[in-house]
Amino acid sequence: MEQYLIDSNIISDYFSASFSAKGLQFIDFVIDEIPNISVITQIELLSWKTDSAKEQQIKNFIADSIIFNLTTNVITLCINIRRNKKIKTPDAIIAATALALDYTLVTNNEQDFANIHNLKIINPFKM
Repeated sequence: MEQYLIDSNIISDYFSASFSAKGLQFIDFVIDEIPNISVITQIELLSWKTDSAKEQQIKNFIADSIIFNLTTNVITLCINIRRNKKIKTPDAIIAATALALDYTLVTNNEQDFANIHNLKIINPFKM
């Protein structure tokens, strides 16, 4: 069964109900399975300045998620990605996490992750 790593922008779009019916159905499926996120996504989500109700919603989402921390393999992959592509370190860590786990990255930020060898990407906005 396909496994997915969810990027921060997808979670933001999910909370703001920005998806088409088909995209929302896919995201509901991914989240219902047990959401998988990188530690970078956790940091980004908890850094949002928002009201207390939204903050609690974010904390609940994180509590229900599997959070993948940095490992030696993720660090090595991140270094290789950054050596071969101009990409911000947080995005490189997210991509490296997806690669290390052989997960498909769910993102609306395809441009930043383009041309990363073997990285599988799915954009729910294109469904």
